[in-house]
Amino acid sequence: MTDVAVVGGGVTGVSIALALQERGHEVVVLERSGVAAGQSGVQPGGVRQQWGTTTTCRLARESAAWWRDAEERLSSPVRLGFKACGYLFVAHSEDGLARLAANVAVQNAEGVASRIVSPEEAAELAPGLLVEELTGGAWCPDDGYFDEPQAAVEAIARHVDVRIANVGAVTPSGSGWEVTGPFGRMSAAAVVVATGVDANDLLGPLGCALPIDLEERHLFLSEPVRERLLEPLVVAPELRFAAKQLGSGRVLASDLGAVGDPAEGAPRWRVAVQDGIRRLVPVLEYVDFNVLASGAYDITPDRQPALGPVPGQDGLHVAAGFSGHGFMIAPAVARIVAAGVVGEPDPVLEILDAGRFREGRLVPESQVV
Repeated sequence: MTDVAVVGGGVTGVSIALALQERGHEVVVLERSGVAAGQSGVQPGGVRQQWGTTTTCRLARESAAWWRDAEERLSSPVRLGFKACGYLFVAHSEDGLARLAANVAVQNAEGVASRIVSPEEAAELAPGLLVEELTGGAWCPDDGYFDEPQAAVEAIARHVDVRIANVGAVTPSGSGWEVTGPFGRMSAAAVVVATGVDANDLLGPLGCALPIDLEERHLFLSEPVRERLLEPLVVAPELRFAAKQLGSGRVLASDLGAVGDPAEGAPRWRVAVQDGIRRLVPVLEYVDFNVLASGAYDITPDRQPALGPVPGQDGLHVAAGFSGHGFMIAPAVARIVAAGVVGEPDPVLEILDAGRFREGRLVPESQVV
C-alpha cells in the first residue's frame, strides 16, 4: 500500500512524484521500461516562456525559474548545462508580426521579459540572420536549452522510488485504487496517470477516455560542429522552420510541418529546411543534417494538457496531452497536480481540467512549435 502511485516515468511523472514526496507523501512511480524512455527521452531540452495564453505563460514562467536552479536543487551528479540563449520568433508579414505582438502582450502581463524587435535588432541578436524579408520578431533572453535534458529527468528520478512495472489496469478498490499488471498488484490511496499518449489505455476501460492523439514529429540533426554558428533558437512560423545549435555543437533544424511517415516525407522536409536556411540562416548552408530524429507529441484539441482529477473517479488524476511542451512546464505542473491530489486545488485545475473537452471549454494554445 502506498499513498500515491504515479504511472509513467517521464519528466511529468517523476516531477509529480517529487512534488508529492516533498509534501510528505509516500509515492511509487511505476514505469514500464525506464526513466525518460518515451517522449521525454527524445525532446531536445528547450525551456521557453513565449506562449500565447495566460495559463501557459504562468506555467512556463514558474517552471523556468525552477529549471534555472535544477542542477543545484537536484544535486545532479552530472552537469545539466542550462543556458539562457534566448528564443527569437521572426515574422515574414505584418499579420505574422501582429500575432507575435499579441502574444508578447499576454506574456508581458504575466511577467515574461519578452519584447518585439525590429529586423535590424533581430540581426544583432542572431548574427548572420537574413532580415530582408522580415517585418520584425519577438525575443525573450531568458528562454534557453539544457545540454543534457535526459540527464535532467534522471536527476529528478534519483530522488523518488521508480519501479519497472508494466501497468495493465487501474481499478477502484474500496476507498482507494488497485494498480495491476504482470508485476502483480499494488494498492494506493490515489493514482496519477502520466503516460502521455498511452493514457487512454488506462482511462478508457473506466469510461474516462480523453481526446489525446499521437502526432509524429521529426527534426534533423547534424554531427557536432566546432564553430558556434547560431546561439539563439530561431523560429520562423510562416516558413515552418526552426533552427538551433545545441551545447554539444550539433545543429538541429526542423520543418515544423514534418509529421507522418519519414520514409515518404523526409525528402520533402529536407527541401523545406533547406529553403528556411537559404532565406533566413545561410550560415548553416554547409551543415550536413545527416540524422533524422523522430518522436511524438501527445496532442489534445486545444494543444493544452489535461491536468488534475478525472471526473467521476475519486482519487484518480491525470497529467497528459502536453503537445510537445511537457518538459518545459513540468515543475509547475508537478506542483499543481500534487496540490490537487492532496485536496488543495490550484486555479489552473479549473482551466486545464479533464472535463473541459466534453464541456466545450477549450483553451487553444497558438504558439506550439
